[in-house]
Amino acid sequence: MSEELVCSKPEEVRDAETENAVEIIVKLTSEDALNDHDHNVNQETERETETICNDIRPNHNRVSKELFQTEEEDDGGDDDDDDDDDSGTDYLNSDERPCTHLQRAERPGNGKLPDTFQTDHLLYYERFKAYQDYMLGDCKTSEVEAFTAEYLEKIVEPCDWQAIWHTDVFDVLVEVVDVDCKELKAKVELVLPMECETRSCDLTEESMKALLEATLHKVPLLELSVVYDESGDFDQTALALEHLRFFYKHIWRKWDEEDEDDDFDYFVRCVEPRLRLYYDILEDRVPAGLVAEYHSVLALCSEKFQEFSSLRSDLNSDSESEQDNVSMVEGLRMYEQLEALRRKLRIIENPLLRYVLGYKVNSGQQSCRAKGPRSAGGRVVHLVSASATVHQLQSLITDKLMPHYSSEEFEVQFHSDPVLAVNACYEGDVVIICPGLYSITSSISLVDSIEVEGYGLPDEVVIEKRNKGDSFVESTGANVKLSNLKFIQRDAIEGILCVRQGKLEMENCVMQCETTGVIVRSAAQLFMNMCDLYGSKGAGVEIYPGSVCSLVGNGIHHCKEGILIKDFADELDVMPKITMVNNVIHNNQGYGVILVKPGDATVEDLPAEPNAADEKEEESEDTGVKPEADMDEDDDDSDGDDVPIIVVEEDCPAIKHSRSVPPDFTEGNDAIKQELVATSAKKHGLQKSRMKALGAMRADENLLSQEMFISIHGNQFKHNGKGSFGTFLY
Repeated sequence: MSEELVCSKPEEVRDAETENAVEIIVKLTSEDALNDHDHNVNQETERETETICNDIRPNHNRVSKELFQTEEEDDGGDDDDDDDDDSGTDYLNSDERPCTHLQRAERPGNGKLPDTFQTDHLLYYERFKAYQDYMLGDCKTSEVEAFTAEYLEKIVEPCDWQAIWHTDVFDVLVEVVDVDCKELKAKVELVLPMECETRSCDLTEESMKALLEATLHKVPLLELSVVYDESGDFDQTALALEHLRFFYKHIWRKWDEEDEDDDFDYFVRCVEPRLRLYYDILEDRVPAGLVAEYHSVLALCSEKFQEFSSLRSDLNSDSESEQDNVSMVEGLRMYEQLEALRRKLRIIENPLLRYVLGYKVNSGQQSCRAKGPRSAGGRVVHLVSASATVHQLQSLITDKLMPHYSSEEFEVQFHSDPVLAVNACYEGDVVIICPGLYSITSSISLVDSIEVEGYGLPDEVVIEKRNKGDSFVESTGANVKLSNLKFIQRDAIEGILCVRQGKLEMENCVMQCETTGVIVRSAAQLFMNMCDLYGSKGAGVEIYPGSVCSLVGNGIHHCKEGILIKDFADELDVMPKITMVNNVIHNNQGYGVILVKPGDATVEDLPAEPNAADEKEEESEDTGVKPEADMDEDDDDSDGDDVPIIVVEEDCPAIKHSRSVPPDFTEGNDAIKQELVATSAKKHGLQKSRMKALGAMRADENLLSQEMFISIHGNQFKHNGKGSFGTFLY
């Protein structure tokens, strides 16, 4: 009989027994052994044991924990190790829980209401795990309500817990006596004496009781926040209400119920991308323009859906009146507008489409277009200063305004933010930024031909950007000038400056990078003189094919790579035109200058031709450059099976070329020059072979005169981790 009593107890009861309960059961077991012959005593003992088990049975959330563990074991018992990750909700699955693992959310001020649980700072993977594993699983859109109710029934304490009922008008302490999970409501009673905080209203105990009676004492679960309790008994209830509240505020859309793709997994199709977007926005990983557009489209879509729903409910399907026919046509038009807005939301919510389609719209290429000159003529000098002394203003007028901008065509406007000043510019305007630290959160888009200069030394005129989602400075203007400015990135994921098109001149600027440095796109021109660039986790300067880049007297240091030159991806790419004079490239982690280009497979895959080998050999004789494959065999000490390959150019062969190499080249300059001329020769042979295969009569024999480097001399390469020059084959 004693064995029966021990084995018949549920597993969760055995795990939750206290020492007192164990002593009682042992005592009962001894009595059973002595009185085994007495059937009546046995029955009485069983009844007492059942009563004790009910008394010591764990609370409801402990049972719900075991239900979840059972479900996970049934779904895949072999995945126990995989599920044992560092989830923020795993602490609720421990067998021993002496106290709460959630933080206390202290209420502001000296209010009378008690504190609640801190649950609104959950991490992405915590919410992801809760929705995927517990709340929604693989449900369809039409099953969301049922799955949510089932989740709450397993998790939420059914009664006897206190909460703060939060509305726009008041916060009041109530006690939950029952929970209706299907209606997402809780039956509550007012805690007496009443504890509440009101906002712009007077609330008495009688009026609160009357309000509860009018609502049948039922309030939405979304408006309840569990009162903080150190025992840990209500942790899961607090988390469940937080997941429910977050879901209906940030994930669920009213039009999801009418989605035609109801046969697909709602979590994968809707929850995951929306959750990821929410945290990307929270962590400043989405451009500010795109965030504003998303919220605008979402609000407009909600408004349109409300109008469409009202119109649809007013239509009489049996009526053929003219008014109903007009309403039907209006409803169809409204439905098309609603579908267009929903498609736009899906594009922004999808991570890949958001980057490919949505990001480009807000990158400065399309959203910001050049204004051109003012229709009324004239030019404006925009002065940017948070505050200035009389002496500073007098010096500014004497040194800058009077000598250069005293003609009648100029007027002066004042700003406190450099972004606002640049956005107010038309073609030909000038922005003068006074000394100070300017913190901005949005990108500086230079779309017109303007000048932006700091009044003072670069260290005195500092522009700091903290938003992660945008590039710092983007230039698309035809002729833009920057001078005497210091740019500092904080926690960025985009480059510090990108010249997408047009021409940008920089002089005496300092760039403290966080990720990539300056990027010069194919249709752009950059003239950077006497600037200092450092801290890039990529290349200090990235030069694309077809661009024009002049670097004179700059310091590029403490980056991953100094200067990265992207070579031709195919035969249609145009060589960049690069000038490097008197630059100091030092203390970079990799190479001072690195050339990224396709591997030898590009040449080997050329169409077979009778004289291809002879033509290649002839090119080598004309230029004095060994074929690229031969150079790699001589100079590359790395394993040929590894892709991509880093080729370190130390001892390049002498080059015979119509343009003699100046005697004052340093060793680093010489190595760069030799490799790029060899690349040009290879490109020339590739183009000749292509043209011959297409039946062209003759190739451009002047190709080699259009070298990548217009001028290169006087540069210094010091303490670069992998040397002055390297080649990256991909």
